[in-house]
Amino acid sequence: MASNGNVSGVTPKSASAGRNGLPKITTHKKQNEMCHDDSSAPVKAQTIDELHSLQRKKSAPTTPMMDGVQGAFANFAEEERHRQQLQSISASLASLTRETGPNLVKGDPTRKPETPRVQHAPDHYVASTFSASDSSLKSTHVLHNLSPAELYEQAIKYEQGSFITSTGALATLSGAKTGRSPKDKRVVRDDVTEDELWWGKGSPNIEMDEHTFLVNRERAVDYLNSLEKVFVNDQFLNWDPENRIKVRIVSARAYHSLFMHNMCIRPSPEELESFGTPDFTIYNAGQFPCNRYTHYMTSSTSIDLNLGRREMVILGTQYAGEMKKGLFGVMHYLMPLRQILSLHSGCNMGKDGDVALFFGLSGTGKTTLSTDHNRYLIGDDEHCWSDKGVSNIEGGCYAKCIDLSREKEPDIWNAIKFGTVLENVVFDEHTREVDYLDKSVTENTRAAYPIEYIPNAKIPCVGPHPKNVILLACDAFGVLPPVSKLSLAQTMYHFISGYTALVAGTEEGVKEPRATFSACFGAAFIMLHPTRYAAMLATKMEKHGATGWLVNTGWSGGSYGSGSRMKLAYTRKIIDAIHSGSLLSANYKKTEVFGLEIPTEVEGVPSEILDPVNTWSDKKAYKDTLLKLGGLFKNNFEVFVNHKIGKDDKLTEEILAAGPNF
Repeated sequence: MASNGNVSGVTPKSASAGRNGLPKITTHKKQNEMCHDDSSAPVKAQTIDELHSLQRKKSAPTTPMMDGVQGAFANFAEEERHRQQLQSISASLASLTRETGPNLVKGDPTRKPETPRVQHAPDHYVASTFSASDSSLKSTHVLHNLSPAELYEQAIKYEQGSFITSTGALATLSGAKTGRSPKDKRVVRDDVTEDELWWGKGSPNIEMDEHTFLVNRERAVDYLNSLEKVFVNDQFLNWDPENRIKVRIVSARAYHSLFMHNMCIRPSPEELESFGTPDFTIYNAGQFPCNRYTHYMTSSTSIDLNLGRREMVILGTQYAGEMKKGLFGVMHYLMPLRQILSLHSGCNMGKDGDVALFFGLSGTGKTTLSTDHNRYLIGDDEHCWSDKGVSNIEGGCYAKCIDLSREKEPDIWNAIKFGTVLENVVFDEHTREVDYLDKSVTENTRAAYPIEYIPNAKIPCVGPHPKNVILLACDAFGVLPPVSKLSLAQTMYHFISGYTALVAGTEEGVKEPRATFSACFGAAFIMLHPTRYAAMLATKMEKHGATGWLVNTGWSGGSYGSGSRMKLAYTRKIIDAIHSGSLLSANYKKTEVFGLEIPTEVEGVPSEILDPVNTWSDKKAYKDTLLKLGGLFKNNFEVFVNHKIGKDDKLTEEILAAGPNF
């Protein structure tokens, strides 16, 4: 639209009018020239391809050149960095039998490469047995650390089931597997891991040998090298710069690349250029199955971890959470070797610098209670506790979406925007609005987004030593108190136990709750024996003066079916009292059987509910249920009683005495 005033080429009202009284448009033609529209300068392109090339501005070098390095020499330095980068990736994708990696070209195969091809790089693990192969005759295009916008384009164009939702998130499908496959996870058992890792009854570590791992690695690498393009992410784990780990993820899907872009720590351009050789590499060939005839394989899925080679192979599952939790397992091994405690917990910090850790299994309220608008979020799931304080392992959050609403979880709701990955959700085919209540694909719908999408996230995600360690349990038996102050030995006992109770399913006639125990509140991911982590936790708590608390977010006044769920408002008041320190100065009394110290009063919480026996009308039923739960704790702990750490250490009598006493 034209602004006020006369426009060149338009006759004023006094001149002859055109149709319907509109001013007549006149075109001025200069002598011996063609008539043209001179309202704007012509575009500086002769072809449509040239026009498209003008649309994308080439990124400037991110590392400043030294004084005097200009012109052709500057371009040479840039090309050399690209060459070294591709050489490193080629080495990662090297076949162990052919001793070579693939020929690599940087960029989308549908576009002309902007950097020279890099020939295959040698890998010096074993002697070469083959001099040529079909894969050595082709080039694989590398899409290295693409931006979210670029990954959106790749997913929408090439991956069926990828859509942009009404809020701008990328909705995608993880294929046949919509959750982790713990029974298909394998860890190489060798001379080092034989004594270091937790093996046997109760352990999540299912063994495999080195040869079988190499068979699966070769299968994954051959599959990735056969593709026209692969996605490569070079990123970090652990916000503590002195103890961060460089990780490389090689994958076949834009969905996987964007997921890890969000979940790992994103390097700056300068950090990426000097990234070098990774400390750990994931080969995600999840679209290709493992060979069921291979030793140790029990299905077409296999997630294999080799701590000696610092590598992980994924076959037969496209569920992205396998990468996240696989790396968490690696941190559970590497960090304790540095005397750093790895933790499956939420973590937040008050405005005065007081840090709290939240442990809890699914349904205990860990996410809800650790997300507090009056406190800074350090992280929601994985952390390290070193001699300097706590640090988040990840660069993002992986939130459950089932039944999500703006009212219940406003921070998560608002984080689902451009850049966020939505897994296996259902949406309206026209409006693209997501229905978070719909379980048609799976109940395990998820959102992965960068942690900076949370308004009160603390960046960088580090904090001082924790003041409070909060163990959350949803006790559906209704006999644990709303809050208990724990001794160090009790903290170790309940940390090793990792208790919660699940409400019975929909099967007719089943009304009893079911106790669930997960060592260290994350048994599926730990690598060492639980007592190793518990001992480190107790040492750090004692050294830095942290207090342990057991908070029951479950039932009161009876078990599930007769009692009622603890009010969230009361639990929040309890957590507030822990944060403020007021609960430390309260009066306490000890319960029977579990020997827990419970306060006689908490501001904003009815005193009668603080001791669960007061809320049960049937005192005998209470005592019977209390003894039953105590027995379940003891039975669960039997697997840890005789465990020896190394050659001579064993579980201390002090920890055993901290459990239920009949």
